Amino acid sequence: MNILLPGNGFKYFFALFALLFSSGCVSAVTVNFARDLSYAVVNNNDLETVKTGAPAYLIMIDSFLYDDPKNESLLISAANLYTAYTDVYVEDKERASKMTDKAMSYALRAVCANRSDACLMRELDFESFTKIINKINDMDSIPSLYTLGAAWAAWIQAHQDDWNAVAEIARVEAIMAHIVKLQESYQDGGAHLYLGTLATLLPPALGGSPEKGRMHFERALEISGNKNLMAKVIYARQYARMIFDRDLHDRLLNDVLDANPEVEGYSLLNILAQKKAEILLKNADEFF
Repeated sequence: MNILLPGNGFKYFFALFALLFSSGCVSAVTVNFARDLSYAVVNNNDLETVKTGAPAYLIMIDSFLYDDPKNESLLISAANLYTAYTDVYVEDKERASKMTDKAMSYALRAVCANRSDACLMRELDFESFTKIINKINDMDSIPSLYTLGAAWAAWIQAHQDDWNAVAEIARVEAIMAHIVKLQESYQDGGAHLYLGTLATLLPPALGGSPEKGRMHFERALEISGNKNLMAKVIYARQYARMIFDRDLHDRLLNDVLDANPEVEGYSLLNILAQKKAEILLKNADEFF
């Protein structure tokens, strides 16, 4: 049954919803639902379908968290979905600000769920903050820590007009660097991709480190086996354009366009990457 269909489909869906809550099995069911929803979203090959359908599920997951506010797995799923949806679809600054605020709140609560010393980490000075991060060494904590880093990066992007927000980039870098130490292969090297982007946000004269960024991008591609086409787009945009390497720029983007985007875990992101690659190639003459 397709729960997105109008009419009776909605009646059956809300009847099922009520049954789950009344049966006392909400925790396990909702966690599995949120996990499976995340999987369905990243493997969907239609950007517009996800754009249209996802907001209803975001609100639904909010409702699940009212019932189980300290469920770490559910908090991680909620933060990831809000972060991803904002990153892909939300262009309005005010709306992006609100949605990343929520993603950040969920991510902080996820880290705090089983680590009381981390609950106030955002209010600590940077040295105290890094001490808390570096004390998180169990592998079970990597998902919540990575989710926090990703949500924090999206939050900074949405609040980039605020220099106090931009100053928190170092905290994202500390989180992702720690994940690389713990398990660099997590999320197919996603922490390397974040570190590469952070290293190439500024030109060398202003403190950027393009060669450090290049090493992170290359490592991310190596770990992912080139499955993540967005990594190549970011590599081209952040590094190749920064050092004015047209050959590398065009090669990376043409690789993206030539690839089959439908890869398990990356289909939605890869289709978006191909759209962005087309745009970058079209305006390459103006840039170079």
